[in-house]
Amino acid sequence: MTIELNRGAVGNALRGVPAREALLPDGRMSDRRIAWQRHGTPRRAFPTVGWMLPLLLALGCDLPGKPDPKDRPAPEGQITDFERLFARHCAGCHGADGKLGPAPPLNDPIFLAIVPDEELLRTIAAGRRGTPMPAFAHRHGGSLSDDQVQALAGGLKRRWKAKEPASGAPPPYLANPDEAGDADRGRSVFARACADCHGERGEGGDMAGAIASPEFLQLISDQALRRIIITGRPDLGMPSHSNQDRDADFESLSSRDVSDLVALLAEWRRRGGSSAAANSSNADAESESSQE
Repeated sequence: MTIELNRGAVGNALRGVPAREALLPDGRMSDRRIAWQRHGTPRRAFPTVGWMLPLLLALGCDLPGKPDPKDRPAPEGQITDFERLFARHCAGCHGADGKLGPAPPLNDPIFLAIVPDEELLRTIAAGRRGTPMPAFAHRHGGSLSDDQVQALAGGLKRRWKAKEPASGAPPPYLANPDEAGDADRGRSVFARACADCHGERGEGGDMAGAIASPEFLQLISDQALRRIIITGRPDLGMPSHSNQDRDADFESLSSRDVSDLVALLAEWRRRGGSSAAANSSNADAESESSQE
């Protein structure tokens, strides 16, 4: 038995042209077959991405959606931008703009003029023991590298330090070790500099809150007290040591005056407030009198 094959049908099958579309009933070739023979395989209207991609890359074109390396997030330990560090680690206590927070303001020209660079760096690195101010440096159990601590300390003065120094010489930020404060003298200073707003015994008044509160005094260090007495709280309306913020006849506080006030407040802290301190002092005086 002999089988005859239609060469046209076989060729069409190999080329993907169905036999029914290759020849018309009268044996003539269809228009599709004629077009295929004349032009070959139909071409695509657009070039393929396969060869466009290398061309675009060679020409330096930025493809849509290509990430910018500058937008890549930096690891936490490599962030040294002051604003980002301050917002993450400081603003919660010191305020978003360095003021109006529960902690003393850092956006304070007097403070930034008197605080030594090394003291500012040390405080950020090691914190203040016994207060809510934590240590931030790795070597003190904190979360920041030395470079990040330096970025914070340096950034404070670069951003908020006054261009012109304040008139008059404020007391030094750190007390003279040879200048011990005296609580009895501190009562006289308190009466002329603080009682009008804070009350005769620091119990608070119409213009300012209580500062003889044991809870408040337990949360603040002697150094922080000294700093606030010198700089005031300009963000809350508390005047500084200077007579420029007070009545014309007010005598600016000296470094010794500040040390005496700190000694008085420290005594209130030890004795549980001004009332307890007064009762204790009266008891001590009566005991001494009875012994005589």
